[in-house]
Formats: sequence, structure tokens, C-alpha cells
Amino acid sequence: MSSRDGNAPKIIPLEEGWNDEIKKKAIDKLEAMLDGGMRQTNMFGPREYVNIYTVCYDMCTQRSPYNWSRDLYQRHGETMERYLKSKVLPALREKTGQGGTLLLGELQQRWKNHQIMNKWLKRFFTYLDRYYVKHHSLPTLEQAGLRCFKTFIYEECKEDTTSAILALIQDERDGKIIDKSLVKSIVELYEHMGMSSLESYNADLEVALLESTREYYAKKRDEWINDSTPDYLIKAEDALTAERARVLDYLNANSESNLLKVVEEELLEKVETELLEKESSGCRALLQNDKSEDLQRMFRLFSRLEASNNNANASANPTSAGLQPIAAIVQDFITNQGMDVVQRRQARLDGGEKDKNDDPKFVKAMIELHEKYLGVVKRDFSGHSYFQKALKDAFCEIINRNVGNFTNAELMSTFCDRILKSGGEKLNESEIEEQLDRIVQLFSYLTDKDLFAEIYRNQLAKRLLSQRSTSDDAEKLMIAKLKVQCGTQFTSKMEGMLADLAVGSQQRQKFKQKMQEKAGSVRLDFGVQVLTTGFWPTYKSPEVTLTEDMSTCMQVFREWHEQEHQKRKLSWVLTQGSASVMATFGKKTYDLQVATLQAIALDALSGGPTFTLEDLAQRLNLEDAILKPLMHSLSCGKYKVIQKTPANSKINAGDKFTANVKFSSNMRKLRIPMASLDSSFNTKKVEEDRTIAIEAAIVRIMKARKTLQHQQLLSEVLAQLSFFNPNPRVVKKRIEGLIDREYLERSPDNSGVYNYLA
Repeated sequence: MSSRDGNAPKIIPLEEGWNDEIKKKAIDKLEAMLDGGMRQTNMFGPREYVNIYTVCYDMCTQRSPYNWSRDLYQRHGETMERYLKSKVLPALREKTGQGGTLLLGELQQRWKNHQIMNKWLKRFFTYLDRYYVKHHSLPTLEQAGLRCFKTFIYEECKEDTTSAILALIQDERDGKIIDKSLVKSIVELYEHMGMSSLESYNADLEVALLESTREYYAKKRDEWINDSTPDYLIKAEDALTAERARVLDYLNANSESNLLKVVEEELLEKVETELLEKESSGCRALLQNDKSEDLQRMFRLFSRLEASNNNANASANPTSAGLQPIAAIVQDFITNQGMDVVQRRQARLDGGEKDKNDDPKFVKAMIELHEKYLGVVKRDFSGHSYFQKALKDAFCEIINRNVGNFTNAELMSTFCDRILKSGGEKLNESEIEEQLDRIVQLFSYLTDKDLFAEIYRNQLAKRLLSQRSTSDDAEKLMIAKLKVQCGTQFTSKMEGMLADLAVGSQQRQKFKQKMQEKAGSVRLDFGVQVLTTGFWPTYKSPEVTLTEDMSTCMQVFREWHEQEHQKRKLSWVLTQGSASVMATFGKKTYDLQVATLQAIALDALSGGPTFTLEDLAQRLNLEDAILKPLMHSLSCGKYKVIQKTPANSKINAGDKFTANVKFSSNMRKLRIPMASLDSSFNTKKVEEDRTIAIEAAIVRIMKARKTLQHQQLLSEVLAQLSFFNPNPRVVKKRIEGLIDREYLERSPDNSGVYNYLA
């Protein structure tokens, strides 16, 4: 057809352009090359491509009614459909039933051919994509090609190809070698069929894959379950590793979580209890035999189930799978191990061993047990919160199980005393710090922390006053550790005691200068330590008859102190003093390190007089409760500097005492200890402090809340009291006491509700 204007471009009729140019020079040639196995990138030279593109362009840009855009778009689809139906589908049908690999190989080739055809047709008809498709909101040529393949090829063969893929995966699981690249290319086909989504992949392949995986590992579970737990878990871990590698090799990455979840459910979740409870190889056996590597593997594997416990199904029974059943076994095991330590102490006491507040063997066993399983929790269970709680709950039960007459709080405090007291445990600075760290860890599990504090404070005072502390730095270190655990209030008195000694050293220096001025009238080297009453324990202070020199020195100090500190009242605590006495027995002179009361008794017996117990009581103005342990230390101890008649180990009425002229020792400096006249702690004071703490908590809560029900108030009080665990009956009694004192009142409408009275 010609135009009336000789300069106008020639109009290309539809059939002429399609049959003579596009089909003949492009489509037929493309199909022939694909069928012949020629699939290189540059199948058409630049000139060929430009000529075909130009024909398509001209046919799409001619004025109506010669604009063939719609017809070319339609014939593009018909060409695809014809080729797929006439060439591809018969080839695939021929391979179906001949074996999965042959079918997949044919599909792989045909899919590559289709991609090449789709690419070249898109390039030839680029102008259609650029304007016609966009203007009419039609699928792009690429999308149309994919839809065509999906409709005529994929939908017919997907069941056979899925079965073939699953069979190859099964072969690989059984140890056979498969063509992974072949499987990967078919998986990519499934992904493309989703049209920019994974819908086809998920519905047509992944669902079947998960089902076959579940069946496969259910059989494996039944085969492996008779193995030991470590062997079973090794196989389970290998299976999970293999499935993860399988996803990396040829499956879509989004399948990993679903695939591994199926394996975890079949190999781990469904048999967790059975695996953990195996008698000779379960969790308890691994803990008993210190199988660290196996425990770590167990933790790694079952921690994978924790995510499953967060879904809706697991929320009804969150402890059914995962780490909590293991943590429960760990807690029970540690508790039993701790109770064995407690029972061994009970057995020693039942066997006749003396019950005393110093049992380093028991405390060290507890420390070693805690150190061991703290290491297990950190190393084998990665410090997971479930296992930290299991360790804490187990030791809370163990540490608060008391045996004998002395509480574990007292045993632990005395163990600290051994470490911090000179002449106790022989440790260097780093070892002292390490032991203190460990004992504070045990202390954190104590319910009665206030009882420990009271005992520790008394022992600290004794160390400080007798100057038997290993070092001030060690004492400060321990107090700092307790402060971190329990706060400033817990350690304020202990810190005050150390502060008293620091200030006291300056005062002693000043007083020493004062004593030097009176060197002629005072024969004693006399020093005084001033203590603040509120910081230190309460001590017995008998009105003992002092020696003349002591009285003189005390009077000098009293006068000096009143000048220095006019508004402070002095009260002498002679039971805590110490003295160095020069004593001569025969031709040898000894330096006796004694308590102040011992020095007074030695002075009374100096020169050789003999006194009965009653004479000494009258002369020294001491009651029997103090005098008897005093004389026992001098006459019945290791160094018998006083001779007692009769010569036995008990102090009775009528006993006579005189200086032991026959006393002899190889050492010149002798320390003569005396039994403490004060108990290690005051139970009554502890109870009083607890009463104050309970009432303070009640008032604090009620002041903030104004009105509360009884049970709610009780719960909040128990939650606030961290240093001890009060009996609810005691709390109720304190509430009644506050009502009587008009801090609270019962609600007129409900007797179970309390109101705060401002």
C-alpha cells in the first residue's frame, strides 16, 4: 500500500509485517535455534536486531487504523502459547515416568529456553512495553511470558516435579550424591512462578517438603531413640546442620525456619522428656559425670525450642518443651548435691563431733559446690536466665537448711572471721579477696541476712579491738562487697566502726603526748580507744576494782577527754581492753599478752598471796559469771601462770589460787586467750530490729497507698523486706500494734481493709 505523498513512510500491513518480517526473521529463527540447542546470549547480530525492532516500532507508531499495537501484543501471547503447547509440553510428557532426574533435566532445559525466548521477544517488542502496555495497564511482556509458562507448563507438571525434587532430597538425606544445581534451578522456577512472590513455591513445594521431612525424621526418631542421649543429640544436631546446608545449597532461604522447626519438633520436642530422663545418659547423668560437651550440646539444641514456646499453642503449657525442663532437672540435681553436704555435716555431729560455730570444712564444701555449678551454668548453659534462677533457687534452699545448734549464717560469718583474722587461714591478698567473693555469693542466698550482719559485726568488733585483723584493706573490701549486695544501711555501722579506729589513732597520738608530760607520776604505758556507742555491739561492763595505776591513768584520760570533747559522755568497757604484763617466774621474765580483766587478776595475785574464789570475787568486785571464765583462762589453759587447788579443769566455789612459781615456757612472749563474756550475737536485738523494720515498711506502704486490703499489704511488706523473711503472723501482729498506736485503722465498712491515719 502506498501513500499519496511520495515522501511519507510506507504503511506496513499487519500480515506482511508479521509474516514476512517478525515471524520469519525473528520468531522462526529463534525457535529453530532453541530447538537446536543454541542458547548463547548474542543469538541475533546488531543489524538483525535493529531491523526487527524497527519493523515492530513502525507497526506500533502508524496512525490508526494501521496502528497494530494491540494485534502485536495479542500475537506475542499466541506465539508463546503455540510454542509451549507444540514443543515444550510434548517433550515434558515424554519424560514423565522415565525418572525424576530426566523430567527435571528436561524442565530445566525448557525453562532456560523459555527465559531466552521471553528475553528476545521483550527486546523486539520493547516499544509495546514502553507505551502500549503502560497506557492500557496490561501485564508487561515479561509477565505475560511467565504467566503463559505457568498456565500451560507449570500447572500440568508441578506435581510430578515436586515428587521428583522430594525424591532427590530423600536420596541426599540417605547419603547419596545428587545434582544440586539441577534441583536449585527447578526451585528457582517455582520462585518465578509466584510472580514476584513465594506463593507458588510455598504452596506447591514447601508444604510437601515439610510433610515429607516430618515423616522422614519421625522414622529416624524411632530408630535413634534407643541410643544414649548424647549419641541421639549428636545425630539430631547433624540432621539440623544438614538441613541448614540443604537450604543454603538449593532451597529458598525463607524455608530454613520452617524446615528446621519441623526437624526440631520431631527429633527434640516430642522426645525431650524421654531424653532428659534417661537413667544412665540423661541430664542428671551428664551433670553427675561432668559431661560438659554433652551438656553444651543439649543446651544448644533445646534452646532452639524456646521460640516455639512463645506462640499461642505453647503459651498454655510453656514448660512442655525447651530449656525449662532442663533447668528444673539442674535445680533438683544441685539441691540434692547441696543436701548431701548438709547431711554429711549432720552425720559428723551425730558421730560425736563437737557442734561449734566454726566449721570451715562445711563452708568450704558449700563454696566449692557453688563454684562448680556456677561454672556449669556459665560455661555449659551460657549463663541463661533459667539456669541462673535454677542455681539461685537451689542454693536458697541449701543455704537456709540449718543443721545443729548454729545457723549457716553464723558458720559463714565465722568462716569470714577465720579469713580476716591474723592467725586464721594462711592466705595471700588475692586468695583472701577470692574467698570473700565466694562467701558473699553464698551470703546472697541467705534469708536471714540481718542475722549474718549482727554476728559479723560482733566478730569484726572483736578483731578490731584485739588488733587481730589481717589488714584494714581486707576489712574494707568485705564491707564494700556486703554494701553492693545489701546497700548502705546494711553496712553503715561496720563502716562507722572502721571510722572510729581511724579517728581514734589521731586522738591516741594527742593523749600520748599528754601522758609523756606526766611520765613521773604514771608508771603504765596507757592508751585508750574511744568508740561511738551506736556503731559497736553492746558489751558487759562490770564495776571491777582497778589497780591504783590503772585508776590514775583513767582519771588522766577522763580529764583530758573532757577538755577536748566537753559534750561527750565516757563509759568504760574494760572487758574489751588488752594489756601487756611483765611477769617473772623463777629466773625468767615473760611478756604476757592478756585482757584487761586478766591483768587485774594477775596484779591481785602478784607477790605470791593465795586467795579463794570468794576472796577474789570480793577483792575484784566481780560476779561468778565473769570471774570463773577469767580464772579458768589463767589456771586451766595452755599457759597455767596461776596455780589452782584442786588441780582440775573446772572452777568451783572454795578453789584456791596463787601464782604458779614453777611455770616455765620456751617462748618469752605468751598470749593467754580468755573466753568471750558476750555472746556472738544478741538474738533479742535481732528480733527488735526486725520488729522496727516490719513496722517501718507497713507505715511506708500505707502512707503511700492510704488504703489497702490485708492480703495486699502483707504481700507488699514481704516484698520490701530483703534482709529477712518474716512470718506472716508476725507481720499481722505488727499491724495490730500500729492500729493500737493509731498509725492505722480498720475500715468501718470492711475489717479486712486498713486506712492510714496521718
